[in-house]
Amino acid sequence: SPFGLAPRFLLAEGKEGDSTRNVSGSSQASFRFFFFLQVITLSASAQNVTSEGTKGNFLSSSLASGVAVMVAVHVSGGVSGGHLNPAFSLTLCLLAQFPWWKLPVYFLIQLLGAFMGAGTVYVLYYDAIHSYSNGTLRVTGPRETASIFASYPAPYLSIPNGFFDQVLGTGILMVGILAIIDARNKRIPPGLDPLAVGLLVFALSVAMGANCSCAINPARDLGPRLFTYIAGWGPQVFSAGRCWWWVPIAAPMLGATVGTALYQFGVEFHHPADPKEPENPIPEKLELGQEKKMDLPVYVVNTYAEKWTGTGLESYLAGPPPK
Repeated sequence: SPFGLAPRFLLAEGKEGDSTRNVSGSSQASFRFFFFLQVITLSASAQNVTSEGTKGNFLSSSLASGVAVMVAVHVSGGVSGGHLNPAFSLTLCLLAQFPWWKLPVYFLIQLLGAFMGAGTVYVLYYDAIHSYSNGTLRVTGPRETASIFASYPAPYLSIPNGFFDQVLGTGILMVGILAIIDARNKRIPPGLDPLAVGLLVFALSVAMGANCSCAINPARDLGPRLFTYIAGWGPQVFSAGRCWWWVPIAAPMLGATVGTALYQFGVEFHHPADPKEPENPIPEKLELGQEKKMDLPVYVVNTYAEKWTGTGLESYLAGPPPK
């Protein structure tokens, strides 16, 4: 990549000429990612709403969202590349880390995973939802249950303010993720990237969830909204909140673009032109008087990293390249 970003958990993206098998495998992994994400996140929301706060609250729902992201990345990140959000996929396209033609394909797969996850949660909490709502599936008003599945604005929130909310939240999310996965930035110990991203999502949910539930994910919002449309909530899921439905789709994509630009101009372009690879953050245990023979360089095991490092997996295993 000309920007020098090399996500450490983008392990299996391949080149634009990927085989059908590779594309199919990564698409299935992306589907699993969103399915797990939705089942955990929406279950926490359903438990909170249907128990009227006795078995969950805003904090527990936010924590579940962060843990869901972490678990989903661990489950599918090694195959799908950790595409936790269409906005993140757009960011990778902007950074030449992901082919543009895959963007709509992944969005549809993510949408399907979110839709199926919402359906699973509806079946899981079917009795609880209908008991709480007295058998009437409402989008607004007392005992509404549509907010279990998709985001809706608070009564005081205007469309412009809500749009800014989503742009800002997604922009911060993208800046944080890019900082976490940037191999030229301060390193996170291997394997802790998903935890760091999950904590970031948790922090955003806690800090910016009051206005419109901190959607910041087009597929996570639209997939369940489509499910509620056909499951009995009806067309009001699109008309409620002054036709709010399009904001969690358009605003996060703009926020991802803004966040990517901010990271590039604020951080990435200020890296040294010929940087030395950062040292291993976990110090080796050496015996007294023993010299450290070699520092392993930070190379990322993916085909896109090969384009800008000039090396591949073999060089990673063999040690630093010759000067």
